[in-house]
Amino acid sequence: MIRFIHEIHDACRAAGRPSVSLEFFPTKTPEGETNLIEKTIPALLALKPDYCSVTYGAGGSTREKTLGIVDRIQREHGLTTMMHLTCVNSTKAELASVVGDAKARGVKNILALRGDPPAGAAEWTATEGGFTYSSQLVAFLKELGGFSIGTAGFPEGHIAQKGGKLVDWGFLREKIAAGADFVITQLFFDNEDFYRLQDYLAKHGVTVPIIPGVLPVSSAKQTKKFTELCGAKLPEPFLKRLDEIGDDDATTTQYGIEYATEQCRGLLKHGVTGLHFYTLNKAASTTAIVRNLGLA
Repeated sequence: MIRFIHEIHDACRAAGRPSVSLEFFPTKTPEGETNLIEKTIPALLALKPDYCSVTYGAGGSTREKTLGIVDRIQREHGLTTMMHLTCVNSTKAELASVVGDAKARGVKNILALRGDPPAGAAEWTATEGGFTYSSQLVAFLKELGGFSIGTAGFPEGHIAQKGGKLVDWGFLREKIAAGADFVITQLFFDNEDFYRLQDYLAKHGVTVPIIPGVLPVSSAKQTKKFTELCGAKLPEPFLKRLDEIGDDDATTTQYGIEYATEQCRGLLKHGVTGLHFYTLNKAASTTAIVRNLGLA
């Protein structure tokens, strides 16, 4: 049964266990989509995840594909799936059309994001007739009704926020006040960054679930690229070990499983209400971590 994610979080809290969620991205080829839907997701369903999400390409470039994959996962696997939605290259009317299509397909959950600039654009600019801030998109979805709305949080501050992380966290509070039911964070590798964000929000009266996003690394080169794009820092011991391993992706993957397992143990000990795994459309690492934690 497809459920509202805020209800899933409430049920997990009542049961005294953390939620487990997974993130996928739209594939570039039909073969890739078949592999995701027919192999990767069935393998991960053995973990009994609570829900998953599907990302939205830069500039809204995968809009139709994102919605199609969300629809397939829900229809073929019965797993509650959240669609990412961004403000980029979209007017209010166009966003209303996408949201209407999503609702017609049984989508109940949306992660509302400002979004990254389209490929080739130096910086983000609002579309005429659209929204400038993700808080406006949250408020728009709240007004339309019928969705559980999530938003993104950045433990180290958004890379484009020149005013620093406290300014960025202030904008996060605005998104929550606009109607976001929960927050899923950007990837990070130092739990202290997450704890500082969590403490800041708690001190300002925020009570919605703050779900940490965890990336099990599998390639040093890929990890450095990801962190360069999103502004997450690599702790010195972590970076040193990646450099020691070098291009041995098999060893990097095993190290990624070990590191993420310990990272999650620390987060759970600290009392997080859920864990959100960036799977990179693969099953093995996330499966190993969730089993290591005894959450399968």
